Amino acid sequence: MRHFYFLLLLFPALLFAQDKPEGSYTVDVNYFYGNIIPHRKSIQHLITEHPEGTIISFNRKTFGAAKCESVFNFPDYGVSFHYQDMKNQALGEMYGLYGHYSFYFLNRNIMFRVGQGIAYNTNPYDKQTNFRNYAYGVHFMPSTYFMLNYNKQDIWQGLGVQAGFMMVHHSNASMRAPNTSTNTLAINLGVNYTFNRKETNIYETALDAADSTYTEPVKFNAVFRGGFNESDVIGSGQKAYYALGLYADKRISKHSTYQLGVDVFWARYLKEYIRYQSIAYPELNVDGSKDYRKIGLFAGYELRMDRLAPEAQVGYYVYSPFNSTGRLYERIGLKYYIADYVFASVGLKTHGAKAEVMEFGLGIRL
Repeated sequence: MRHFYFLLLLFPALLFAQDKPEGSYTVDVNYFYGNIIPHRKSIQHLITEHPEGTIISFNRKTFGAAKCESVFNFPDYGVSFHYQDMKNQALGEMYGLYGHYSFYFLNRNIMFRVGQGIAYNTNPYDKQTNFRNYAYGVHFMPSTYFMLNYNKQDIWQGLGVQAGFMMVHHSNASMRAPNTSTNTLAINLGVNYTFNRKETNIYETALDAADSTYTEPVKFNAVFRGGFNESDVIGSGQKAYYALGLYADKRISKHSTYQLGVDVFWARYLKEYIRYQSIAYPELNVDGSKDYRKIGLFAGYELRMDRLAPEAQVGYYVYSPFNSTGRLYERIGLKYYIADYVFASVGLKTHGAKAEVMEFGLGIRL
């Protein structure tokens, strides 16, 4: 815990050492208190009290230096530090580090923030010492948080207030079993402070007429994704995961792109799981030689924010000899365009509320 607060003290010094305009930075500190949503029966025994914690965020304000800033109403971006006491000895405590974006609405009084990062759990599953923790199978795991707040900045001498709702998702993305995950829904109350504040901030709208009519011809994409995961059978071992995506996209504006394509999946954990099912549960009549590979058709949307591009896709398996997950799948991810025709990506592939794998990809767009 002492090391955690040392990082909090060190980070502002690094952040504000840069030569930036006045009023460019804010910090907010929030206390939250809530409930773990019982989304599965296997974690109900772990929900014993109301979890609580603190989230501290350092933010860089934008004023329109890039065109996308004005299009999205001048969002903030920054880094968040998170601590959560799960209020259950088996679940332990969580420490998280996130990158986040904050978007503003209704005259900048309503803030919606989304953060993605990595969390550390102090007490994951262990068959000898912590067999009750079916939520987390590893110490380090991906984590996401959402925050919807009334946000009023610089009420007096740079100080402001904020309050609202937030949700924190912790899941190890099936990197190791067990992985039932937790979702914490909470209310939060906090204060914020604007450094080197100015009496007025000038927001520059940097749009031109060409932006409203911008389009591109259909482009063709190929992306290779990889990762590793484990089946729900504890101790079955991590296996390599590969996927190849081929799709066409149509960019209809500077910021909106639609996608349509096909995915081919090689999930090695599934090959072992089919064999396990055929041997361990003969009453299920599972053919151990069934093909573990899958093919899916998908449609997606990409939101271009300069070189960054959040994307979401929904797919349907048209070839799935062993149907252990249902036919529908989803992918939520983030792309970064290294060049106009080369991009890197990271995303989470899920089947409803069940995560299958964290994917890392490299692709081309021609």
